[in-house]
Amino acid sequence: MEKISKLGYPDVVKNIFWMMVVCSMMMKMNAQVVITNSNFSLGTTGRIGVGLSPNGEGNMWKPLNLSGQGSLGGRMEQTDYIDLLPAIHFTPKKIGGDSTNVTFQVRLGMYSANGQFVGNVSSRSNNGLTFILPEAYVEATNILGSKWLAWAGSRFRRYNDIHISDYFYFDDHSSQGFGVKYKNTELTMLMPASADSTNVYPYNYQITVAGATNPAIRQRMVWIGEQSIHLQNKAVIKLLGEFHYVSKNSGEASKNFPSDKGWVAGIKYSNPFKTVKPGSFNQISARFGTGIANGGDNGNTFTWATYGAPDENGKYTNAYSFTAVEHFLLNLSNKFSINGYGVFTKSKGGSASSNTDEYFNGNQLYNQKTDFVVGVRNFFYVTNWFHLIQEVHYAVRKDGDNPEASMWKFSLAPTIAPLGNRDPWSRPHIRLVATVTRYNDYARDHNYSPFLQINQKRWGSYIGVKTEWWLF
Repeated sequence: MEKISKLGYPDVVKNIFWMMVVCSMMMKMNAQVVITNSNFSLGTTGRIGVGLSPNGEGNMWKPLNLSGQGSLGGRMEQTDYIDLLPAIHFTPKKIGGDSTNVTFQVRLGMYSANGQFVGNVSSRSNNGLTFILPEAYVEATNILGSKWLAWAGSRFRRYNDIHISDYFYFDDHSSQGFGVKYKNTELTMLMPASADSTNVYPYNYQITVAGATNPAIRQRMVWIGEQSIHLQNKAVIKLLGEFHYVSKNSGEASKNFPSDKGWVAGIKYSNPFKTVKPGSFNQISARFGTGIANGGDNGNTFTWATYGAPDENGKYTNAYSFTAVEHFLLNLSNKFSINGYGVFTKSKGGSASSNTDEYFNGNQLYNQKTDFVVGVRNFFYVTNWFHLIQEVHYAVRKDGDNPEASMWKFSLAPTIAPLGNRDPWSRPHIRLVATVTRYNDYARDHNYSPFLQINQKRWGSYIGVKTEWWLF
């Protein structure tokens, strides 16, 4: 203090400033890191348009697919959604060493929660515009020139999908967590627990400490291992293993949940085909999950979204789910392509019941279900920019001991492809979509689709103009 008083306050500040400058220069000289090639990108995906049901109540459009199957059965009539993907890419270069590629990406999603067109609602509307942030993460690849990759954050971490049904099968690990990859081996850890436990294994409860009651969440931990094996014919075999665990809560909690666990094992085979035009392939997969890892319903394939009711001990020890998928694309000529798929799922909850049983909140849930869906999309390339798309789907859903609910669905979509590519993946598209659906008696009489919930009819219909895009 005596020294400071002799120098005076301005001199002290000046000396500290110059010390910081010198330290900063020394740190820069020692680290020798320079960030170059900074880039900003903005990607977007989405689908938006207008449509109506000519034979529906007030011409109002509602999804035609069977309840519990999401977009399985075709997505030509899918509701509006928009994703924006801003990202920053940079390559820090260490002098005398190798570079690392770093990406920071965010995804902002927007859709209407009440079935209205996106442009007709706002955040002030009743169940109006919903905003989500499913991605915000940092990923580093080729770390210092090595084969290592690392990431942390929240992301859409998913791979092959059946695009015509918007179904990311087998390895959709979209959640918050972190992971590393070395060559063809990936290790991931996810924490998908949510305060909103609607239709998934419950995580939220309350606990009273020192007279104050506050919310608490049991965290589910998911460990995932994936190994890709590349064959000489450019085919790939992917092996999947998962372990899920939730701990019990304390005796002071408002609800008592026991600890529980689950396992997943799966295999996927992807094989490119040689056809007149490149890009043809066949993909087949099988996945089996047990315990609390038996998730996969309503068009989602998250293994952590546990299906069914618990047993008398509040556990899912005997629960299971099996899913098999076949997916192919054939670019047969410059005039014609065909994309087809088949999905079979058989699931059972923890309860011994084959029909319904009580969930944690007292509601009755189906404890067993079977899904079977097949579909095909044909592309006729009339010209470079005018394509004729046709779809046929057949879907069956059996819940518990109920009879089967089924539907046939037919779509015709004359399409403008302004990029002028004779390719199934050319986007954007502007489509005129016409769809008819025929339901069986059980589906019609028991309101087995959003359309049937306001129109108890044998036939469902849709006509509209939609655009679909993905631009990166």
